[in-house]
Amino acid sequence: MFISIEADKCMGHGRCYAVAPDLLSDDDEGFVAERGRCWSIPDALIGQAEDAADACPEGAIAVLATATPTDA
Repeated sequence: MFISIEADKCMGHGRCYAVAPDLLSDDDEGFVAERGRCWSIPDALIGQAEDAADACPEGAIAVLATATPTDA
């Protein structure tokens, strides 16, 4: 499984890294530091990834079966 975070959709609410602290972190401006990336999720963190996707009001986060390119 993969997680993808679209940089242009992220508005910095912080809900994602609040519910997925072992997977996501914040940057100096309060945005999710991993925005604009797509990477493999360890099996143990798939639940946190799904919670982060559900928590994002902009729908910037997707949990995917295959990797896809994202905007930086």
